[in-house]
This record gives sequence, structure tokens and C-alpha cells, in this order.
Amino acid sequence: MNTRPLIVELLTEELPPKALNALGNAFAEGIRKTLQARHLLADVCVSTAYATPRRLAVHLSAVLGQAPDQPYSEKLMPAAIGLDAQGAATPALLKKLQAKNLGHLAPADLIRRHDGKQDVLYADGTAPGAALADGLQQALDYAIAHLPIPKVMQYQLADGRTSVKFVRPAHRLLALWGDEVVPAQALGLQAGRITRGHRFLCQEPLTIASADDWAARLADSGHVIPSFAERRARIARQLADASASLGATIGEDPAVDALLDEVTALVEWPTVYVGAFEEAFLAVPPECLILTMRLNQKYFPLFDPATGALTHRFLIVSNMQPQDPSAIIQGNQRVVRPRLADAQFFYQTDLKTPLADRVADLAHSVYHNKLGTQLERTERVRKITRWLAPLLGGEFPVAARAAMLAHADLGTQMVGEFPELQGIMGAYYARHDGEPPEVARALRDQYRIRLDEPVNPDTLIAAVLFMAERAETLVGIWGIGLAPTGERDPYGLRRAALGLISAYEQLTAGGYLQASQDSPARLAALLEQAAGNFSAGTLARGTVDAVLDFVYERYRNQLAATCDRAAIDAVLALRPPLHQVAARVRACMEFTTLPEAESLAAANKRVSNLLKKAEGALPAFDAGLLAEPAERQLADTIGQLAPQAQAALETGDFTASLAILAQARTAVDGFFTDVMVMAEDPRIRGNRLALLQSLHGLMNQVADLSRLAA
Repeated sequence: MNTRPLIVELLTEELPPKALNALGNAFAEGIRKTLQARHLLADVCVSTAYATPRRLAVHLSAVLGQAPDQPYSEKLMPAAIGLDAQGAATPALLKKLQAKNLGHLAPADLIRRHDGKQDVLYADGTAPGAALADGLQQALDYAIAHLPIPKVMQYQLADGRTSVKFVRPAHRLLALWGDEVVPAQALGLQAGRITRGHRFLCQEPLTIASADDWAARLADSGHVIPSFAERRARIARQLADASASLGATIGEDPAVDALLDEVTALVEWPTVYVGAFEEAFLAVPPECLILTMRLNQKYFPLFDPATGALTHRFLIVSNMQPQDPSAIIQGNQRVVRPRLADAQFFYQTDLKTPLADRVADLAHSVYHNKLGTQLERTERVRKITRWLAPLLGGEFPVAARAAMLAHADLGTQMVGEFPELQGIMGAYYARHDGEPPEVARALRDQYRIRLDEPVNPDTLIAAVLFMAERAETLVGIWGIGLAPTGERDPYGLRRAALGLISAYEQLTAGGYLQASQDSPARLAALLEQAAGNFSAGTLARGTVDAVLDFVYERYRNQLAATCDRAAIDAVLALRPPLHQVAARVRACMEFTTLPEAESLAAANKRVSNLLKKAEGALPAFDAGLLAEPAERQLADTIGQLAPQAQAALETGDFTASLAILAQARTAVDGFFTDVMVMAEDPRIRGNRLALLQSLHGLMNQVADLSRLAA
């Protein structure tokens, strides 16, 4: 086969940086997939995606100029409809053939096949393979139409009349198959072999001789590294080298990776320089300075590797590489200084007003038009903490203070400028005001996604506020009809549910909740308490039950990543206290490894079905009505094992409780082998069902074992 490499490049204005990598991959995949579907790619063809701030491109290593002829088989219609009594084509068949561009075929050219019901007419043949020019045009149309464009813009073409829609105005289209231009067009542009290099470092257009020359020519003459991955790796190396030379680090939090992706999408010829600011700015909370540098300036702040403290230096990723970079460095230092000065001013101004004095201003801040102001929400959360804190051993006055101050920093200048710092700044201001350390910590932790460590005395108040906030959010937002739908969850209710789950897990890990005991702080009670603080008529009927189902379903999905699904379903069928779920699932999984498990699960399912068929209330069990040895043995076994299993259950040893239950297998199997449950005598039948009801209760204290049956 005659294959050559193909390069396709779309040159544009600056593309949105946060979407660039996705746009590049989607453009490349759209071209590749379409050409492959038209059999224009060799089996050994390798696809490489490229994306720079001003271009999307794909290189395909082995592309055919003409696809091989392709056999086809077109199903037309039943022979009884397509042919008349003399075997001639009916008008319906002629119309179908014309529609499929097969009008040259006669009835004798068609094939009859029986599909099991009737004879059907097929047209079999060989179609000429697609030409590359046609295939590439289709590929371009498809790739452009299916790009994940965050926001489409409309612009006029050079003729002053035609308008097109795309992510950004496009200026050139390059398409080379080997050294030949492939005639194609997109967005009003005709394909050629000319491209552009770096906006400032390469003023002249670049003529590309062949597809394999494109990347090297851009790099050598155009000062453009077209590969997103290669640019990212180069920036990462330069950042590592520069920070190491200063005895510092850029940090390892997720924001660093996100910023690295963003600056990779902003530069074509990256070079890293070191900048600095006055050390006096370090008196401002570091989060403010870090956010200013990363969010507004796209700088990489530097930290002391030993202490993690912010230093007064930062790294700049520039798109230029002059012989003397001092102008770039000094210019960036001049730009960042006013922003840091603003942060300093906001912080010093905010400190003049105690956090507690800002609470009243929340009456002028709307939380939601159906749920009132932020002050009303603050009062609801405070009431929840008043109920919850004592149940967990926390001091209500401290928890109530944290709840009262939780949203007070909304009125500060710093949070007004950087909403991402809500809670963090509240903690700084609370410490400055002399609030208890537990209060400051609670304010700082209230916006965490989840609790990751066992709760201890220092973090208990933070856990209480964390839970109260999420309970109020879940019940309130759900109750006014804003439950998540599909992928939409603008109020973060899924995240709030997972946060509550983590809180119960970490309270248990810290000993504040015992797996062996129920708790008045169980989830259902917490949600009821939260719902009771809304005005009558605010929440839809059934809100608490719906939210409870929602949280348990989120827990089901979370556990499914590491636990057996049948065991999870068996446990959650009983809707146990949330802090017991994980222990019960582990015990259930261990139970399934026992040789008795399968038989007992099947028996439990059979018992459940029999009890569902019972008419009316069952009588009290009467041992005097036992006639068969097998039913007496089952009754004795239940009497013997029930207190043992209950004792294990009361200590939270769910594994032991189920292991004790496994000892009932022989008696259960014997009962179902030798005893007819649905006896003709209604007294005997009712008594046997009552015996099975007691067995059912014994077997399903930890989980619904019938869910484990195959």
C-alpha cells in the first residue's frame, strides 16, 4: 500500500488555556477516527496530537491516498414487496435502489436471503474506496463540529459577508500528505503548506516541505514547541532546576499541577525566570499571597522545603527568551507588587473590625431567595450544633460560637476579592480576635470536602460545625426542589453527602461513636433536627427521607469501589446507623467466605418468601406444638444461638455474630428437608411460620442475608 504521513493544522487566535489540551486531543481524535472509518489509515498508523496557544494539529504516520475497494451488502426489502408476480421490480424497490445510488441494478443482480421469516432482497457488491481528499474533508467537518468548545464565538470571514462559528477566529489551514497539499477547506480557509511560528520570535511565515518536517520546522525556525506534553515536561524540568538552585520547592498540592497545565497552554517557547517581592509582604497570610500569584499572575510561589513556609521568591514562565531577561523579570516584579499590596491592605483593613461585629451584616446577604439570608442560615446551623455537640461530648458554647462566626468573613474585603479564601480568612481573623483555638480551627475546616483523620478533642468542634453545615445544606437545598439531576449539582449536594459520610467514619475512628451502639446523633436524627429549623412550609414533604436515601446511595457507591456489592446491598437493606455500615459490610464479606454462607443465604431467602405469603399476623410461637424432630432441633438451635449472637452484636463484633449464626446451618437444612411448613392444620402452619420468623430475626440482625443468595 502507498502510505505517507499526514499533518493537519488549524492556526487560530489564542485558544482558551484551560480547554486547550482537551481541544487538541479531541481535534486529533476526530480526524483519526473519521479517516480510520473510511479505511484510509494503515494498521501501523500512529496518531500524535499537538496543541499550542494558537494551533490544533494532528500527525498521522501512515495514511493512504486511496482506500481499498470495500465490499458491501445492502439490505433492501422483503422480496414479496420488492418483486411482482412476474419477478419484475416494483415501484417501491426502484425507489429504494435510487435512494441508495444503486439504480443501475436489475432484479437479477439482487440476492435473496431468508431471515428466518421471509425472503429478503440484498444488493451485494464492491464500492470504490474513499479518496484521501474526500475523507479528510469529512474528517475536518466532523472534528470541528465535535470539539468540546467551552464557548463558541461568531466572526466574519475576509469577504465581509460570511460568518462562521468557532472557539476563536481561524487564520490558516495546513494539510500535507507527504509533500503534497491535500485539497480541503474549513472555516472559510483553503488548505496549504504555510504556517506561522512564534508571534514575536518568528515574524515571517513558514513554508512546510512535508508532513514529517512540520514539528521540527516549527521548533527550529518558528520557536514553537507544538507538543503540549513536551512543553509541559520542559516547563516542569525548568521549574525543578530553578527551585533546586534556590534551595526551595514549588510545592506538591493539586493547584501546582493545575497551574502547570494552564501555563503550558499559554506559552509556545517556555523559559523560566526567578522573581522576588519585598519580604514585608510575608506578614500577610500566605494563602492570600499564594492565591494572588497563582490565580492572577500564573506564577509559581516558592516554599522552604524544610518548613513549608512561603518565601519571597517566585518563578515566572515566560513565552520569551531574550539574551537579557532583566526587563521581563523586573516587569513581572512591578506587576505583582501592587497586587500583593492590595492583599496587604485588605488584610490590615479587615483586622480593624472584629469578626463577631460582622455577623449582623449577614442579614443583608441573601443565601437563597427561598431560604432567607445568610444570617438566618447561620442561626439554623447554630441550632443544629446546639443539639449535636452535647451528643458527641463537645461543649455547646464553643460549637455555637463557631457556628455564629462561620460566615462572618463573607463581609471582609479579602473574601470579597478572593471567595476561595472563605473560612481560611475567618480562621485568621478569629485568631486575631482571641477566639478559642477550636473555633478558629472549625472556621478553617468547614469548607473541606471530607474529614480525612480520626476526630480528636482538638477537632471535635470542627467536626460538629462540618456536619451541621452539610445537614442544613442538604435538607434546605433538596427541600426547595434543587436536588441533583444527571451531572448537574450546582449546590454540591453530592459532595455534602460524602462529607457527612466521612464525618461519621472519622467520629467512629476517633471513638466518639461506637460501632457496638446506636447513637442519638445518627444520620436520620441529624437530618430531622436540621429540617425542624426551617419555617413551616419551606421544605417539600418527604425531604428528610429523600435526603436519607440519597446519602445511603452515595455511601453504596463509595463502598462499591473496595467492597463486594452483594455485601453492601445486604447491609444497606437494613438501613443501619451510618457509623456501623463499614464494619457490618466487612463482617458480611468475611461471612461469605464460610462454607455455611451460601446455604444459609438461600435458606434466608426462602424464609423471606414464606413470610411474605403469610396471611395476617402470625401467632406467638408455641413450643408445645412442635411435632417433628427437625423443627424441635431448629427451635433448640435458635434458643441456644440467639443470646450468643445478640451478645456479640451488642459489643459491635458483627463478624462474631455472623460466625455464630453459621452454626445454625445443620438445623436449618434439616428443617427444610424434613418439615412441611405450609401444613394443612392452620395452628401447625402458623406455629412453624412463627418459628421461621424468629429464625429470620436471628439471621438478619447484621445484614439481610437473603441478598447474598446467588
